[in-house]
Amino acid sequence: QVQLVESGGGLVQAGGSLRLSCAASGSTFRFNDMGWYRQAPGKQRELVASISSGGGSTNYADSVKGRFTISRDNAKRTVYLQMNSLKPEDTAVYYCNRADSRWNWGQGTQVTVSS
Repeated sequence: QVQLVESGGGLVQAGGSLRLSCAASGSTFRFNDMGWYRQAPGKQRELVASISSGGGSTNYADSVKGRFTISRDNAKRTVYLQMNSLKPEDTAVYYCNRADSRWNWGQGTQVTVSS
């Protein structure tokens, strides 16, 4: 079973930037479409960005389009989320997973955006 380890979260002021990383174990990473998800307190987990296995296709939730960029490095088995122009409503625990979320969830990384 693939293990996912997210990192890079923190406390940032509105308008700031963060870059999240997610390292995956195992050799199957490069064959899978990947996604970044987030879960805010009292809300359901939502998919905010996804990327195809080769990195050539990306999709974003309307709420983050134009501000977030997903990328991946298959040689490093890592997927990234560059988050710019952060807003307080981006505050959440961020997770990565397959785009169909069928792997076990990691511990996530907390992102807190202050106003």
